[in-house]
Order: sequence, then structure tokens, then C-alpha cells
Amino acid sequence: MTRVLDALLSMQRLSWEQGVASQAALDLGRTDLARLMAESAVTTQAPDGRLGGADDNAVNGAACGEAVVRAGFTDAAARQLAFLMSAPRAADGTLFHVLGRAEVWADTVYMVVPFLALSGELDEAVRQVEGHRRHLCHDGVYSAIDPGRPARWGGGNGWVVAGIARAVRLAPPLRSTWLPAHAREVLDACLAFRRADGLFPDVLDDPGSFRETNAAQMFAYAALTGVADGWLPSSYASVGRDLLAAATREVDAVGFVRGACGAPHFDRAGISVEAQAFHLLASAAADALG
Repeated sequence: MTRVLDALLSMQRLSWEQGVASQAALDLGRTDLARLMAESAVTTQAPDGRLGGADDNAVNGAACGEAVVRAGFTDAAARQLAFLMSAPRAADGTLFHVLGRAEVWADTVYMVVPFLALSGELDEAVRQVEGHRRHLCHDGVYSAIDPGRPARWGGGNGWVVAGIARAVRLAPPLRSTWLPAHAREVLDACLAFRRADGLFPDVLDDPGSFRETNAAQMFAYAALTGVADGWLPSSYASVGRDLLAAATREVDAVGFVRGACGAPHFDRAGISVEAQAFHLLASAAADALG
């Protein structure tokens, strides 16, 4: 885990990457490191309130929100929330992921739902999951982007189940909603596509797509967190540990999680900040279960 964290800290990061890295620091108990990451996100906050700097994404800066709140940057968090609550969206209220494009992405669930939950906007958190389910979910599995990318990307489904798991952790009243049952439905549907080596094809239902590492880590984090928080049966703990073990076999001598859907274009196997972060998030969740 030390090597994986060191490798993560060596990598260039955009706003959502800074966010998921800071969440890994929080779960590792490294509040000192998370605060440094939060201050950097605040320092580069866009004038419209998006944390981590201005780019073409409407929602990614909100991933930094948890660390920013924990670090006490209340004004910056409030500005990020205000932007999010009025950000471009579909007629049904579902947020668009990219500025200037009417696209709903599975990734958005992780970027915004935990921050909305932490901010007390529980109804909006539920509405966003419902909207993304309406646009993207078919037979329990999410497409990546509507319109434009109907492929059932493993990472996109990972963002969904991990986002719900983190939101429920941050706002326990969400346990009494339909969100935990939906996360379990998606997790179960995705597990059906698992390869013999414990990992997944990058596109879940396309065994010809490249073998990918990070989806297993994202599913492991959701499974282990769900068991810890009581909305998944204890049997999912062994599933989560087995998924994490499969991914751990892909960590190299210097700490890179190899074979992940790779930055910067996420169209081939490589390395990514999110893969580093989810290795740490899933490992911390496993350690917390004992």
C-alpha cells in the first residue's frame, strides 16, 4: 500500500483524480495528506465554484468536495455545491457530465452523489442516481454514456456502485432508500462477467476487449463497504477480498496498478490515478473489516 500511495502521489492529476486520491488519503487515516490535497483543489477553484480548476467537465470538481469539507474550507465547499445545484442538466434533472454537451455519464454518480450526501442534499442525491439509472441502466448494468457510448464499461459500473457505497457511508439515512438495493443489483449483474483470473473485460459483455484491473477494485470497495455498513450480507466480504486479491496481483514492484483502463484517454490498458486510489480505498475497506 505504501508503494501504491507513493506511485499515486507521483502522478499528474485532474480535478476528479485529485478528488478520488484525497478520498483514499482520508480512508487511510492520512488526514494531513487529504488536507494538502483539499487546499490545492481550493487554490485552483474556478470562479464558477468548480473545485480543482476550470476544464470542460461540469461535475468532476465535486469529487474534491469531501476532502474540502473535512479540511474546513466551508466557503469553497458551498460554492462548489451552488454550482452543482444549478449545473446543466437534462429535462428530467439528470446532470450532464461535460459542459456544452447533452451527455449523461455513469461516472457522474461517483463525482456528485457522495458530495451531495455529505452536504445534506439527500433528495438530490437520490434523484441523481434515479436519473442516471433511467438514462443508462439496462438489465442491472450501466452503459457508459447516453447518447454516444452504449458500451457497458466496467469502470462506469464501478463508479456507480462505489459512488452509492460512499454516499451511504457519508449519509446513513440513505440506507433506508432504494439505493443500497440498487447497488447490490448492479454489483451482482457485473459479477456475472468476471473472468477466470478474477478480473473483468474492459467492456463487461465483450470478452474481446482488453483485460482490465480497476473495475475489480471498484467492485471490491463497494462490496467491502456494503458489508461494513450493513446493507450487504457478510458473504460479500469474501467476494470483495477475492476481487482485491486479483487486482493486487497486478501491482508492480514500484507500486503501479498495471492493466487498468489507462489515462489519459481510457481506451487501452495502462495506469491511472483512479486505479491507484481504488486500490487504496479497497485495501482500507478490507482492513477495516478485520
